[in-house]
Amino acid sequence: MPPITFILTRPATLTWPVTLTQPATLTQPAPSPAGLLDLGALWRGLQDAAGASAFQRWVWTGCRAAERFDDPVLVQARRGGAVVGLALFNRRRGRLWLHESGRAALDSVFVEHNGPVALPGPERAAVLEGVLRCALGRVRWGGVVLSGVGADTAAAARRVGGVVEHRERAAPYVDLAALPAGADYLGSLSRNTRQQLRRSARAYGPARLDRAATAGEALGFLDGLVRLHTAAWQARGKPGAFADPAVLRFHRDLVADGVPSGEVDLLRITAGPGVVGYLYNLRAAGRVCAYQGGFDYAGAPAHGKPGLLCHHLAIEAARARGDAAYDFLCGDSRYKDSLATAQGTLHWLRLLPRWHPRALAGPLLRR
Repeated sequence: MPPITFILTRPATLTWPVTLTQPATLTQPAPSPAGLLDLGALWRGLQDAAGASAFQRWVWTGCRAAERFDDPVLVQARRGGAVVGLALFNRRRGRLWLHESGRAALDSVFVEHNGPVALPGPERAAVLEGVLRCALGRVRWGGVVLSGVGADTAAAARRVGGVVEHRERAAPYVDLAALPAGADYLGSLSRNTRQQLRRSARAYGPARLDRAATAGEALGFLDGLVRLHTAAWQARGKPGAFADPAVLRFHRDLVADGVPSGEVDLLRITAGPGVVGYLYNLRAAGRVCAYQGGFDYAGAPAHGKPGLLCHHLAIEAARARGDAAYDFLCGDSRYKDSLATAQGTLHWLRLLPRWHPRALAGPLLRR
């Protein structure tokens, strides 16, 4: 069996389009649409076999890529002629950022379940290590920023170099696969949560969940979600997640591409003639990620809990469709703790060479 080789390429003098049958690169000026199509084809050829998360798939990573990756570095892991691992970094402020731009405004879309895209199997750990080692060798002093990565990527980072600025965040989810066939999901929740859901359902009356069937319908749902989301956050004196025009452009493009492919769901929940709320969910490998929501708190009846009701209906729909998990992603919210049945952990960290002063200081500080 041939060994795994790692290819790191960086913008030089190549121009788009670039054939990806040879070691590939992104290049400046910003890549042309034809070049992005080439890279997208390579990425999509790996993501399903790798079981990529919603945030590792090309529909997310490639969304407005020319804007987000203005100084890109692509790392490929190959066995023979076959690609077994991919990672796209952007260079900014002397660091490489995995699947992020390194600019706060653009990265406020907040990547989670991140990491190099790698095939499963006994060599996966070696692929993750090799990709990170290649990237670290390119920047050295600045290091590699890894946001929202899983335990396997975090462990690979510790084997490759020194880990600093390490934060862990809980990611609660509903483990649908663990619910016995025919079992009542509500029965797995606390008594208080069950009471709130039943009281809210009575307050609203019969509720209906609709999934946007086309990109155009989904963009209309997104407009409604943004309106309700923004109103709720402005009532708290904050602008909300969609205030930056660049963020809104990202999501409109993501929805337009992801709804037809089945990787994005825009859901509208109504009760009678009124809209209770909207949900914006990402889908991959049997996992539904509840990315964002907009709920009509102002129009809620007494005892009405629009967020709880909307998520409950979406959870039941995901279960009926055969999904394995309904993931609330990171962040502290009471409704997540109320509805979740399990919890994972994601990691935010910076990877440095072991000889770096900050990496050397870490073990000393922990003594």
